[in-house]
Amino acid sequence: MIKNITGARNYVTSSTRTILRLGAVRFAQQAWTQLSEKHNIEILETTATSRDEFIKEVKEGKYNNVECITRTFESVKQTGLFDNELIELLKKHTKVKLISHNGAGYDQINVIKCGELDIKVSNVPKLVDDATADTAIYLLLGSLRNFQMSSENLKKGLWPKFKCANTPIGNDPNGKNVGILGMGGIGRDIRDRLKPFKFANIYYYNRKRLSEELEEGAIYMESIEKLFGKCDIICISIPLNKNTKHLINDETINMMKDGVILINTARGGVIDEKALKKALQNGKIKGFGSDVFDNEPNVDMELINMPQVTSLPHMGTHSFETMKAMEEFVVENVDQYLINGEVIAIVPELA
Repeated sequence: MIKNITGARNYVTSSTRTILRLGAVRFAQQAWTQLSEKHNIEILETTATSRDEFIKEVKEGKYNNVECITRTFESVKQTGLFDNELIELLKKHTKVKLISHNGAGYDQINVIKCGELDIKVSNVPKLVDDATADTAIYLLLGSLRNFQMSSENLKKGLWPKFKCANTPIGNDPNGKNVGILGMGGIGRDIRDRLKPFKFANIYYYNRKRLSEELEEGAIYMESIEKLFGKCDIICISIPLNKNTKHLINDETINMMKDGVILINTARGGVIDEKALKKALQNGKIKGFGSDVFDNEPNVDMELINMPQVTSLPHMGTHSFETMKAMEEFVVENVDQYLINGEVIAIVPELA
């Protein structure tokens, strides 16, 4: 993965560039070492355990010389969201010009405010696609066949008393229509993994139709309403923003077929969980498979414990290979910025 920071010592400069590193480095130690050899950098880390403590550090001038910030999804516990307040404080009390975020989704950062203040924001697209699509397929098959419920019944000791531990009969993929809401890189990877399972058709909705080459046989639907009305299974693969917050709600759930199965590997906030629970209770939604939840990690346990729910604790990219590649890509973005003031993957809003 480290493509741009080899031949390190040729680039060392006399001026020190300061980087604030938020969140743990698990697998990219070598990448950071190479970056340090290539550039004359100082790496700072926070000791804050809360947003208030972090803001105090910022105001006290601890990060006055910071030019680049790298952050992980989990570091929100130390800093809170990178909202208007925090971004303005960072602009006032640091020299920050780049926030290099470790993740494809970046809803924790107000990127529009960053753009207004001349702060670049980079993310990690594409590298997350395979692992997230694998997770979607697991959730989809598990929801179709009631696998999580069967595992829990097995652990309760119900197998000796009941066939298949008293698990309700599931369904095969054959002949079912699948809809993909959001046909970006992850959505297309989900499509590719669905093909061997003999689904009847794979439909999708995007803001813009893909080229025939990128569609690869998937059928474009002109509206969300048409997609939802056609499909037995719906996979959600869209970013969370002001336009998609609670996009799945009472109104849009009513557009869906009775007994639909809903799969979410996007962000929990895309779904109104009150509406979701109601639809699960009345049978409108037959099954729900999700890796993400509103207000995670403090999830709604009533929802999690519903028998129709197949759940994971946000594990979409939780594999060694993917996590290592993502951490290294964060460093690549910083390296590119230190060389020429640009990044490899700027977020679309700022492109």
